[in-house]
Amino acid sequence: PNVVFADADMDQAVEGAFHAIYFHCGQCCTAGSRLFVEDKVRKEFVDRLATKAKKRKLGDPLDMNTEQGPQVDQAQFDKIMKYIGLGKQQGAQCVTGGERHGDRGYYVQPTLFTNVKDDMAIAQDEIFGPVMSVFKFSSLDEIVARANATQFGLAAAIWTRDVQKAHTLAKKIRAGTIWVNC
Repeated sequence: PNVVFADADMDQAVEGAFHAIYFHCGQCCTAGSRLFVEDKVRKEFVDRLATKAKKRKLGDPLDMNTEQGPQVDQAQFDKIMKYIGLGKQQGAQCVTGGERHGDRGYYVQPTLFTNVKDDMAIAQDEIFGPVMSVFKFSSLDEIVARANATQFGLAAAIWTRDVQKAHTLAKKIRAGTIWVNC
């Protein structure tokens, strides 16, 4: 889980959340695919992420201007596209991306879903691709249970200016590594 509270430094949190999922095309064991954003700032946060995703340059990874290359192989590409389809079928809203990029190679557009429910496949399974699911939350108590409602717990991130809140949540999240404001 990647948890953003309303009091976080929004510029830093947007950059961090964006990097957390789209780093290495989402093919990273610590990818921040489940993003929980406090309801008070969720719309602004999603809008900023979507704007960044739409501007992302996909292409040849050897080109210095490329920001995102292809998925590792056909099998991984197919798996990611299957999950994007499941997200749409199960009622999540695809804000941006959700399609193949170009007509050659294994390029997947940076994809951003909202209105994701905790039990959807895109929320429960490890996609290992450039697909972010955004959830809203309203309180610290609520986010503890929801952040831990997955079988995956390698890493987590907390974004807040309130050190006490960060430490309280960090003690309750089941993850191997927990970053605060980074």
